[in-house]
Amino acid sequence: MELLAILAMAFYLLAAFACVHNILNPQHRHGRSAVLAALCALALHGLWLFNSIVLVPGQNLSILNVASLISLIISALMTVLVARFKIWLLMPLVYTFSGLLLAADWLLPSQYSMYLETRPAVLLHIGLGLMAYSLLAIASLLAILLSFLTHRLKSHKLTNLPSLPPLMTLERYLFRLIFIGVVILTLSISSGLFFLQDMFSPTKAHKAVLTILAWCVYVGLLWGHHHLGWRGKKVIWTSLAGSLLLTLAYFGSRFVREVLLG
Repeated sequence: MELLAILAMAFYLLAAFACVHNILNPQHRHGRSAVLAALCALALHGLWLFNSIVLVPGQNLSILNVASLISLIISALMTVLVARFKIWLLMPLVYTFSGLLLAADWLLPSQYSMYLETRPAVLLHIGLGLMAYSLLAIASLLAILLSFLTHRLKSHKLTNLPSLPPLMTLERYLFRLIFIGVVILTLSISSGLFFLQDMFSPTKAHKAVLTILAWCVYVGLLWGHHHLGWRGKKVIWTSLAGSLLLTLAYFGSRFVREVLLG
């Protein structure tokens, strides 16, 4: 177990350095070494989480395990998409953050058993929620990249950067991810309403309310873009606001209960 975590962190670090090398050396844009190192890190990270979450009495969905699982999903999806989206600038941050979350999960173990084998509806709800959060988090990263590139373009400082998609193409990718994320988030909320009896119980109501508020923000963003032509800062800040609401919904109360209150 420890060896898996150490090797995964080492490969994440190697992948991050390879991405930085790829950014600083535009003539080597294929990025094969970065992708290969990332694939090794993802495989080892996945094995670590399988042991930490599944191969224990009940399913250990502690806050750090869930955060580490989300970072794994985000890193895996972005590794698949990096060549098409040409988002090398984001990859060192993504891989480094995944490595840090894995290190925290390894060094600060905790237990939060769910026993999902007897509750398939809950497993479906959680799975949809994690996928929706991951996709919308990636959309937020693309929004940050879009903001950065827009600022650089206005300042005439886009030289010496690796190959990047046109801003309009990046924006189109952003809205595709938001649309897919909203569809999956809608399914997650619907599954909770249909299958969970305690979704609006006193201890969980804030999560449901914040998630629904985030859904409203993203739906409003899509509507504003398609009907009112929203672009630029409105899109970026609204996307970040939705992501913040989801983060508070998924991790806020868990952080208080598991970390602050122990």
